[in-house]
Amino acid sequence: MSDIVISTWGLTKQFDGRAGCRDITLQVPRGVVFGFLGPNGAGKSTFVRTMLGLLHPTAGRAELLGKPIGNIEARRKVGYLPELFRYQDWLTGLQLLETHAELAGVPRSLRRERIRHLLERVGLTGRENDKIRGYSKGMQQRIGIACALIGDPELVFLDEPTSALDPIGRREVRDLMMDLRREGKTVFLNSHLLSEVENVCDHVAIVHKSDLVVQGEWRKLSDVQTQVEIRAEGVSLALWQALQHLIVSAKPLESSVMMTGSRWLIQLSHEEQVPDLVECLHREGVRLYELTPRQPALEDVFLHWVGRKEAEHAHHRETLL
Repeated sequence: MSDIVISTWGLTKQFDGRAGCRDITLQVPRGVVFGFLGPNGAGKSTFVRTMLGLLHPTAGRAELLGKPIGNIEARRKVGYLPELFRYQDWLTGLQLLETHAELAGVPRSLRRERIRHLLERVGLTGRENDKIRGYSKGMQQRIGIACALIGDPELVFLDEPTSALDPIGRREVRDLMMDLRREGKTVFLNSHLLSEVENVCDHVAIVHKSDLVVQGEWRKLSDVQTQVEIRAEGVSLALWQALQHLIVSAKPLESSVMMTGSRWLIQLSHEEQVPDLVECLHREGVRLYELTPRQPALEDVFLHWVGRKEAEHAHHRETLL
């Protein structure tokens, strides 16, 4: 069994030469939650539909579970929750799952117990005999996730799975993705809600304007920034401006009225500058109470890599001129 479940080489799907996804080359390891991140319209859904054989690529090639895209054997081991879906609303939730179980080839002897387990897993136990038309958007999202999992897939594509859910529902979906990972399954997660996937993704690929910007373990990708939170007395914006040769930015944070000094989030170019920062503050007479390293948020990492990519494009255009 291969350790790679998705491989693409220059995969491109364009519509009349525009939009879609362009020149995507990536690998997705087995048993991870892989975040495919980008704003709406970046090409995320186009990429997934191309991988599933629902769209024909314009260029490039790809493999799913070691087989060329479109291979029926591989497709049977894949679950899929589309971003925009509409099920037959005259069916009950139970009838919908029974239909999908039959389509997925689930043996009759296993269907009842698997459906019961999935209803419990997505929080719809007791509502399985209600018609789909009576489901809220969140409930429809939950039954959609159950449909994606009915075939006990090795690989699950979830396209914006938390878009219609309240905060409790979003947390439950995150917990479900982590459970799937513990079971050895791979989750390919499309999302533009960066804060929602920050705590579940092992690996990420960032796409922007149809292009792949960067990919890898997201915690390693976040090492491009060094952030520290400090609590100190005797600092001001004027002081930070005087230290522009050392720091990239300084952002004030809320401080408790019972707390001595003020709190700031400081961004540096690299970790080796932390001792220099402490030395400068001491020299300026600042009383430093705390200095705590901070892990940049996924949103900060995203903006960094997108900004870097756009700067490269701008430089390339200037070179051509």
